Amino acid sequence: MVGRLEGKVAVITGGASGIGEGAARKFVAEGARCVIADLQLELAQDVAADLGNGCVAIGTDVAIEDQVSAAVDLAVERFGQLDIMFNNAGILGSVGPIAEISAEGWHRTMDVLLSSVFFGIKHATRVMSPKGSGVIINTASTAGVRAGLGPHVYTAAKHAVIGLSQSVAPELGPKGIRCNVICPGGTVTGLTARLAVGDHNNLEAATKVIGTNNPMGRGGRVEDIANAVTFLASDEAGFVNGAVFVVDGGGEVIADRNGTFVDMGSITVQEAARTGI
Repeated sequence: MVGRLEGKVAVITGGASGIGEGAARKFVAEGARCVIADLQLELAQDVAADLGNGCVAIGTDVAIEDQVSAAVDLAVERFGQLDIMFNNAGILGSVGPIAEISAEGWHRTMDVLLSSVFFGIKHATRVMSPKGSGVIINTASTAGVRAGLGPHVYTAAKHAVIGLSQSVAPELGPKGIRCNVICPGGTVTGLTARLAVGDHNNLEAATKVIGTNNPMGRGGRVEDIANAVTFLASDEAGFVNGAVFVVDGGGEVIADRNGTFVDMGSITVQEAARTGI
């Protein structure tokens, strides 16, 4: 059986762990070849080697335009094309009460979460436009759909990712390029485990905590997001452009009722930000 992404080439930023790694594994299972672009080069190399299928890793600080451009160029040099750009890399970023957030923290968070998406869209478009086809998928969050589900700067950046994506979608559509947004909510990764239970390795405990108030009775899994991203990347989503795809088990729609809001100044959140996990 031919995979849904057979013959496709993807660049995945933040592809060495979490949602990015999950997407890379799903893409390869569906026939794609991938460039794993991540700040953690050794981890990215391990993932690429494990995936096989010609996958390759590149060290990438997504806040630096030239490095994002280099990841795109590597896809073309190694595989001859770029069909899918998954702008996924991210951090929790600067946290705390608004009066205590530094300008440096604001700019660094915005660079990693928002400027990186701009760079990815820009350079993917550069190589996709001449061939008249391509898919760009940008990771936002349920914190980009409504306030109260993440720290202040993170929330602002994720709202902006949605705005940018929907702004460029009508421009890119006539070029044969679709641009969509994936909005995970309550997905169990190392970062959310640190926020939920104070231990990035204890995914089992985090799953129980994160899923406590979810209508589906569990937290999201990396595979849940990877499946949705794969759909958006495939030809099955050929008429989907400018969409905001929320994958959260219905958690966002009942957030008010359950009072599931993030304490912006909590010690747990601040510790998670300091560790970068």
